[in-house]
Amino acid sequence: MACLLEAPLRISVLSEVTATSRHYVDRLFDPDPQKVLQGVIDMKNAVIGNNKQKANLIVLGAVPRLLYLLQQSSSSMELRTECAVVLGSLAMGTENNIKSLVDCHIIPALLQGLLSSDLIFIEACLRCLRTVFISPVTPVQLLYTDPTVIPHLMSLLSNSLRTQEYITQIFSHCCKTPEHQTILFNHGAIQNIAPLLISPSYKVRMQALKCFSVLAYENTQVSMTLVNVLVDGELLTQVFVKMMQRDQPIEMQLTAAKCLTYMCRASAIRTDDSCIVLKTLPCLVRMCSKEHLLEERVEGAETLAYLMEPDVELQRIASTTDHLVAMLADYFKYPSSVSAITDIKRLDHDLKHAHELRQAAFKLYASLGSNDEDIRKKITETENMMDRIVSGLSESSIKVRLAAVRCLHSLSRSVQQLRTSFHDHAVWKPLMKLLQNAPDEVLVMASSTLCNLLLEFSPSKEPILESGVIELLCSLTQSDSPALRVNGIWALMNMAFQADQKVKVEIVRCLGTEQLFRLLSDPDTNVLMKTLGLLRNLLSTRPTLCILANIADGNTAKDLIMTNDDMLQKIKYYMGHSNVKLQLAATFCVSNLIWNEEDGSQERQDKLREMGFVDILHKLTQSSDPNLSDRAKTALQQYLA
Repeated sequence: MACLLEAPLRISVLSEVTATSRHYVDRLFDPDPQKVLQGVIDMKNAVIGNNKQKANLIVLGAVPRLLYLLQQSSSSMELRTECAVVLGSLAMGTENNIKSLVDCHIIPALLQGLLSSDLIFIEACLRCLRTVFISPVTPVQLLYTDPTVIPHLMSLLSNSLRTQEYITQIFSHCCKTPEHQTILFNHGAIQNIAPLLISPSYKVRMQALKCFSVLAYENTQVSMTLVNVLVDGELLTQVFVKMMQRDQPIEMQLTAAKCLTYMCRASAIRTDDSCIVLKTLPCLVRMCSKEHLLEERVEGAETLAYLMEPDVELQRIASTTDHLVAMLADYFKYPSSVSAITDIKRLDHDLKHAHELRQAAFKLYASLGSNDEDIRKKITETENMMDRIVSGLSESSIKVRLAAVRCLHSLSRSVQQLRTSFHDHAVWKPLMKLLQNAPDEVLVMASSTLCNLLLEFSPSKEPILESGVIELLCSLTQSDSPALRVNGIWALMNMAFQADQKVKVEIVRCLGTEQLFRLLSDPDTNVLMKTLGLLRNLLSTRPTLCILANIADGNTAKDLIMTNDDMLQKIKYYMGHSNVKLQLAATFCVSNLIWNEEDGSQERQDKLREMGFVDILHKLTQSSDPNLSDRAKTALQQYLA
């Protein structure tokens, strides 16, 4: 019997919930305005903290009616305000709720509400807008659709502490691109928001600080302006330094450190400025210690990595501050068995996000070791470091894989590490695996690392060659991404250096004449230079000379060969070689370069005469090999024609 009762019982409970929800919506249509107001207030109390009730009301069509009442000039100010409050409460539900609200055009309705003269109503609209805009599913572009919105929001900033908090929060969440930064900057964001940094309200100070961090990120114009801003007679940089003091909340310390980091990376503050070396860097290192929350450790490490990425001196200072290199090893043991986390919810959250710690640690190690040999040694000697990198290369999280390969790339700049740790841990195996069907971002970093592993002194070079890497690299040279084309050709160039005849022939066969010609006409100079480098390294074999002879048949390629003296000297060398086949291939090259019917042939003939090619051709006409002597005579005729 229990089984039979269960289904109807469920249905009756569900219909009961829907019936009460329906009752709330019906009351919004009552002809008595006072009853409508009471209905909205009752709805407000019913939805607080009740996601199921929120979803029911949205499904039953409460949102369009609430928006209608909110926009009606005949509605009392109290009713309009209560409607904004209920909508704000509905927005605090799930992402689906937010999508439904946005689809009902809640944003234009609330922005319209900001034109009211009633401050309480304006604050309710702003609070709701804030909740909608901080959701990741809301298109931030909706804030910029109407060009009058940003200036109006700027004008509302001075109205109250609440308008300041909500508006700065909206700005910091909706500033996602350089265009957004420019719009906010041009509408006076810096002048309007700077005074809020000394507001009596912590929330206002914090949101203003976050606003400056998103405005300054990779933005020279904003950063250069911020350096000269005064807040109550004090330079903004000094205000940020005060906000980094240990007695301030961690969130504030971190965000102020971000602001100074971004200003430094935009060259508005020198890397040797005391506010960076003595304040920002130590603050960020402090954030990496294990007494901080997971999010704080992640943010601290990633910001520190960004701060010192281009500066070797900062890398050296950081590496000796608070045992940072060893401290980061804790990022891989999280949460440890003796973890101080007693809050089960927190522990569950941290277990789900532990990969973010590993990603941050790899990023910071990559930044620390990008220039200094001693730091690289210190990193690789950290407990199980190479094993951790190898594991990181095959993690399920793409971000961890990318950070691990960045770290590997940084360490691969060391001859010592290539010869020792990299060989001992056979890092080439997971690296090769990573190169199969990876996204471009990972491919670029992995192929850059592979270039270093293919240098002639790297013990990994031989096993990589045996793993069939040539086809993979040749396919990279056909990529739409210039960075991948460069890496593919660069790795082939390194591979061809002092390589066996067999390897060179395989590269030539796999790459093919047509592709070599395309690479010699590549719009990217780096691709072109590395292709010429590859040709230089290949030129000790006849097949390449044959290819070069064919390539020397095209105008662009002729110019490229003629401007590369190293290559011309190689061709000259092979014309005098003891192997007749090599002599023949080299003479073919010259013949194509000086052919009379082609544009620019006169200049090419003159240059080759100056370099002594004509004298060699005269000698070759006396060769005992009829093919070679005929080819030399044909070439000489170009000078007489």
